[in-house]
Amino acid sequence: QVQLVESGGGLVQAGGSLRLSCAASARTFSMYAMGWFRQAPGKEREFVAAINWSGARTHYADSVEGRFTISRDNAKNTMWLQMNSLKPEDTAVYYCAADQYWRVAVPTLTDFGSWGQGTQVTVSS
Repeated sequence: QVQLVESGGGLVQAGGSLRLSCAASARTFSMYAMGWFRQAPGKEREFVAAINWSGARTHYADSVEGRFTISRDNAKNTMWLQMNSLKPEDTAVYYCAADQYWRVAVPTLTDFGSWGQGTQVTVSS
């Protein structure tokens, strides 16, 4: 397993931007596919974006496609989620997660074996 720590959340106005970071402990970070999920109050945790080990392949949820960008730097054991044009409905706790395999289809919660503690993102209207 890999230990993950998110940071970068906060309060932003609608239309603004935030950049989330996910720092990983494992020296084998480059072997993992990585993902971002989010959970709004009273709702189930949902998929946001995923990236393969090299960064060459990505998946995005339809709701964030074109606004969010996932990226990683294996030399820094870090993954990011650049969030632009934020909307109030993006308000949620955002979690990063690690998966031992890259999924051809959009991954699900159960594909990821390691999770961070989450970082709150609040978008005001």
